[in-house]
This record gives sequence, C-alpha cells and structure tokens, in this order.
Amino acid sequence: MANYRLTPNEEKYWEFIRILRTTDGIAQGFIKQNNISPIKQKEYMLKYNQCFRICLDGNIPVGYVGIIDDDIRVATHPDHQGKGIGSFMINEVMKDSPSAVAKVKIDNKASLKLFEKCGFKLKYYLLEKE
Repeated sequence: MANYRLTPNEEKYWEFIRILRTTDGIAQGFIKQNNISPIKQKEYMLKYNQCFRICLDGNIPVGYVGIIDDDIRVATHPDHQGKGIGSFMINEVMKDSPSAVAKVKIDNKASLKLFEKCGFKLKYYLLEKE
C-alpha cells in the first residue's frame, strides 16, 4: 500500500515541479504552455512557493498540487499516474481551500475525469478567439 502524504514545497522540489510541468504529455494539459527555464522557475517559486504542496510516496516526490488565486494546479509524474495520487492531492487541498476551482482545457479528458471524480461539476465554458 502506498504511503502518500503532502509536504510543504521547499527549494529542493522546485526543479521537480519545473521538469514535471514541462514534461511532454503533461505540459499540453495546462492552459498556458510555457518553456520554463530554471531561472524563470526560481522567480515563480520565490513568489508562489507557499501555494504548492509536494506529494511524496515514502520519500519520493510523485506529484504536486497548488492553489493560486483559488485556481488549482495539479500534476502527477507519468510513472505514478493511475494510482489515485491526483485524487488524493485534490481532496487534501480542498480541505483548506473549499472555494478553489479547476480550470481545465476541454480536450484534457484525464483532468476532467480526475476533477469529476473529486466531486467537481462543469459550470462554465470559456471561449477565446485564437
């Protein structure tokens, strides 16, 4: 049985977050897709570090979850997907931030399924001109 727990984000996890956020297959799921340099990641983390939690399986980081301006950001390492980690992270952060929302791309079926599994319901569509 896995031993998942959320721990506060520390500088030692910043590169893990950056690499996971930019991993092919994960990056495409985020609304804003950026090539994040280590310098840009450090600037971002200096501003938002306290908003993120790292999910550990034992001592191994397997995902992260963060809430900025009531918007949930979540990612699970590809080697650990399908094990309930995403649901665990979302359910845990919702205990402290029950008004948080998920902004999910309409074609991101995995995230839609994840958030629905955690009790979220579709409320809005956001249309943008490309």
